[in-house]
Amino acid sequence: MLTLDRPRVMGVLNVTPDSFSDGGQWLGKSAAIDHALAMQEAGADIIDIGGESTRPGAQAVPLQKELDRVLPVIEAIAANLSIPVSIDTSKPAVMRAAVHAGAGMLNDVYALRMQGAVEAAAELAVPVCLMHMQGEPRVMQNDPVYEDVGAEVRQFLLQRASECEAAGISQHNILLDPGFGFGKTLQQNTELFHSLPGLVSSGYPVLVGVSRKAMIGALTGRDVSRRTAGSISAAVLAAQAGAAIIRVHDVAETRDALKVATALWQGWA
Repeated sequence: MLTLDRPRVMGVLNVTPDSFSDGGQWLGKSAAIDHALAMQEAGADIIDIGGESTRPGAQAVPLQKELDRVLPVIEAIAANLSIPVSIDTSKPAVMRAAVHAGAGMLNDVYALRMQGAVEAAAELAVPVCLMHMQGEPRVMQNDPVYEDVGAEVRQFLLQRASECEAAGISQHNILLDPGFGFGKTLQQNTELFHSLPGLVSSGYPVLVGVSRKAMIGALTGRDVSRRTAGSISAAVLAAQAGAAIIRVHDVAETRDALKVATALWQGWA
C-alpha cells in the first residue's frame, strides 16, 4: 500500500455512463484499461475505480450491474499496474469481490454505514476511506443545513472511525474524507475547506476530492470541461493544509503542480 510521506495523487476511473465529469468515457474494458495505464504513466499513485455514480441526483445501481462494470476492469488493471487499485463502492458484496479481484483499498461515500459494510471491511483488512455525506446522492443537495460544517463533519468522521475500530478495523487502515460537494452548499464547502487543518490534526490521513466539482465551477464560472486550473489550485491548497491523498481527474497537471509547490513553498511540511 502507499506510504504517505508526500501528498499522493489518486486518479479517478469511473466505469459509469452518468458520472458528472467523465460519464461514459471509460465504459469499455479496453478504454478503462488504457486510461488506467495512462494515469499511472502520468504520475498517479493509486487508481480509484467506481461503477456507480454518486453525483447529485444519481440513481442507485443494482448489485450485479455494478459488479459487471468494475470486476473485469479491476482484474485486468491490477495485473498490469505497479500502483494500488481502490474500489469506490458502498456495497459489501462489491467490496469483497473487488478485493478478491485485486483491489487494495476501499473508498466508501457512506462511511461503511450500509448493512454489513463494516464487517466486510474488517474481514478484508485493507485500508478504507470513510467519507462524510449529508443525506444520500438523490437528495443530498436539497437544502443541506449545518450550524458549524467543519466541526460537524469532523465529529461525524471521528465517530465513524471509532465505531470502525471497535468493529475490528485497524486504526492505521482508516482514512477520512470530508466529502466536498456531498450535501454541502458552496458556502459550506468553502468553510469546510478552511477547516481542513483541524481534520488533519485528528491524526488520520485525510483524502480530499474537489476535482472538477460544482464548487470549482461556481468559483470560476467554468463548465465541467474547463475546470482543470481551478481544480489544481484547490488540490495544492488541500495538500498544503495537510491532505495525504488528492483525488483528481487531471493526474499529470496535478502531479506537476504538487511537485512545483513542494520545491518552491518554504512552508511545506
